[in-house]
Amino acid sequence: MQIGREDIIWNYVATFLQIGIGVILFPFILRIFPQETVAIWTIFSMIIALSSLFDFGFNASFARNVSYVVSGVKKIKKNGFQIVENHNDEVDYALFKGLINAMRWFYGRIAFIVFTLLTTVGTYYIYTILKTYSENHIEVYISWAILCIINSYSLYTLYYDSLLQGQGFVKRAKQIQVVGQIIYLFVAIILILLRMNLIAIVSAQALSILVRRILSYRTIYTAKFKQLLRGVIAQSRKDIIKLIYPNAVKLGLTGVGGFLVTRSAVVIGSLYLSLNDIASYGITIQIIGIIAGLATVYFSTYQPRIAQYRIQNDKQEIKRLYLKSCLLLVTTYIVCGAILLEGGDWVLHLIGSKTPLLHKSFIALALLVSCIEANITCAGGFLLTKNEVPFFKAAIISGMCIVVGLFLALQYMEWGVMALFLIPLIVHISYQAWKWPWEVIKDLHIYRL
Repeated sequence: MQIGREDIIWNYVATFLQIGIGVILFPFILRIFPQETVAIWTIFSMIIALSSLFDFGFNASFARNVSYVVSGVKKIKKNGFQIVENHNDEVDYALFKGLINAMRWFYGRIAFIVFTLLTTVGTYYIYTILKTYSENHIEVYISWAILCIINSYSLYTLYYDSLLQGQGFVKRAKQIQVVGQIIYLFVAIILILLRMNLIAIVSAQALSILVRRILSYRTIYTAKFKQLLRGVIAQSRKDIIKLIYPNAVKLGLTGVGGFLVTRSAVVIGSLYLSLNDIASYGITIQIIGIIAGLATVYFSTYQPRIAQYRIQNDKQEIKRLYLKSCLLLVTTYIVCGAILLEGGDWVLHLIGSKTPLLHKSFIALALLVSCIEANITCAGGFLLTKNEVPFFKAAIISGMCIVVGLFLALQYMEWGVMALFLIPLIVHISYQAWKWPWEVIKDLHIYRL
């Protein structure tokens, strides 16, 4: 598995293009969309994030085990990992084929469940939200139908991402992402100019996802790869699921906690705050989300390599990657955060946005919370390469504390928008913000620099 500068460069290109798309689309969205429609767009984004929880941690577990298998592991374990002494060990394609079959079986059932829930419970939720919506209801329902279909399809083919990432095809994966982003940008602009609003966004997303999945399939399933798989008898799909299940479920529970941490503010806030406040919150958080993506590019690029270093027991290289990941993360937040605080309002005013950013004090709080969350995620990612999930209980407890805290702050304390940032900050610094970075420091003996 070779990961180097080209992979990092393409990861940055994909991330910068994502930022560029945001910069280009925001003027169209914020100038043309009514503020209530921006709020519905924010709610759609939250629902997409919620449906991704049904992966329940299997995507990361599958990707990690793909990395193990292509690095020469002959056996998947429930906990821990098999040390590979010979770095040139051949791939066990019987195990690989069984792993692919397990991924297909799992995601087929998850996609069906998600589609059923979105078209029933989700549709009722949208119907409830629209009771106070003064714009075109038909447009929202058409957009919702497209979203239900494409989101379910995306889940069904999610194992393509595990195969690309696990095999270290970072550069190719990012090239595919760039193609998808360009398609999304041009289709979205054309349809927005035709005043299709929400339909423009979800239709562009649908076409982008379809193209990306087709290109991913062609990258993975080459003629040689198909022949190698065809020539072996797959190991038991059921046995592989049983081995991956324990840590995947723990990671899934962690994802639930993470959703409560990062997304519950939109769900709970919409019950107490106006749609205009939610719209400003949504725009602010999306921009900060771009900064978070930039800050974690280095770490995300090297995830497969970190897993490989684990089974090779090369802690020195893992230490080097962790320290560099942390340095780039903090530097990115400082530089990009300063630009957002100083220039964000000016840019929105320049483009004539109907939706403003939040107050600078709230933006500063949001940046701090996001940086802490990114650091927690980075530390957790390094711990995960040991095929252990030590933080799942803490993630669930933190998520529950944030939900309860938000309800109390919004219902009884009248904190308003400030509660959406201050409650997560208090919960994070109480435990997770220092616990998991410290565990990585101990594991890698970083204090022995």
